[in-house]
Formats: sequence, C-alpha cells, structure tokens
Amino acid sequence: LYQVHHCMSVTLGLLSPVVVFPPLCLPLSVLFCRYPRPGAVHLQNPVHLHYDDNCNLYSNLLKVDTCPKCEEGWELHGGKCYYFSTTKSTWNQSRDDCRSKGGDLVKIDSREEQSFLELRLRQKMDSDYDKFWIGLTDSKEEDKWLWVDDSPLNTSLTFWIRGEPDNWNGRNGEVPEGEDCAAMGKKSGAADLKCWFDIFCKKNYKSICEKSPGLSLDC
Repeated sequence: LYQVHHCMSVTLGLLSPVVVFPPLCLPLSVLFCRYPRPGAVHLQNPVHLHYDDNCNLYSNLLKVDTCPKCEEGWELHGGKCYYFSTTKSTWNQSRDDCRSKGGDLVKIDSREEQSFLELRLRQKMDSDYDKFWIGLTDSKEEDKWLWVDDSPLNTSLTFWIRGEPDNWNGRNGEVPEGEDCAAMGKKSGAADLKCWFDIFCKKNYKSICEKSPGLSLDC
C-alpha cells in the first residue's frame, strides 16, 4: 500500500487538486504538497523516502539563483545591456532601430556609466568624427533637453564638451532648427569625460542602444 499525498499542481496556468502516488514528483508541474495530518498512518518504506527525496530536490530546483544576461551582440555592464551599432543613420532612424531591438537610445544616469561608455567608444571609434547618438534631444523645446523616456536632463550630471550645446544653424543658417540631438565620443580622449555634442538630427552617425537584461541560470 502506498501513502497518498494531496497536492496542488500549477500547470499551464491552471490550479487543480491532484493525488500523487510515490515515487512520482511531476516534473512539468509546480507542486505545493500538503503532507498527512498528525495521526495519519505514515508508511516508512524506501519508496516513500525516495519520493520525499525527489520532491525535496524539485523544491530546491525552484530556488536556483539567476543572473542577468544580454543577447548576442549586446554588452552587459552595471545591470544594463548595451548595443553599439556599426552602421550610421539619423537620430530618429537610430532610435527606431534600438526600439526594434527591444530597447531605446541610451540614457546616461551616472558618471560611472558615462565613464564606461566613453572608454568603449574610444575603443570603437575610427576618428573624432566617428560619433554615436545617445537618447538626448531638445527637439520639442529649445534648450529643454529631454531623455527618450521624457525625463529632463539633470543639469548637475552633464558631459558637454566645452562650448556645447551651441545650437549651430550651419555656416549660412541653412538649418534653421539648429542642432537638436546629442551624440558623444572623442577618439583622442575626453577631459573629465566631457564628450557630448549637439548635432543636426539628420546627420548620419552610429548609435548606442540600451535595454534591461534577461535572466539566465547559467551563472
């Protein structure tokens, strides 16, 4: 005779009572087992013990640690995933590309993040002209810089190169709207990490995408 255990099984989103006979511990369901009430007959036999061991092992598997992981082609740093494009496009096109990948143009939240990006760009840039779009623009209202999530730029955490932003209109004023999008990068190195520029949004540059990582059991 086998000891009967009453459990709750969650499978494919359905909650249903099941009766489990040892030594089974269903591998495709999450089991919430309720053992017999005090005073019930408890058969101490190898089969029952084997069942308990299996269920304990299964419960432990549900508690395994996970770690952040980025998709192939993305770089993990500081709990975020970064993608450095190798092709050039306008600011809006670059943003569309980032969003198609499940992210957005990068929003820089700390000096440490700026330091990481500044170093990586120096390693990737071919020259000082080879800049990367970031998720910062004042296209909605001049001098009101917003990140792509519509949060305002923290004026105590900016990395504009000296003289920027200047909203240049071109040599002969051919771009009346001026420079409304931000890019970054200085191949020769940036003093105090200052390497942001305001640039015409329709210029073609590479870009930095950012998104949250997924979770992996392969830690």
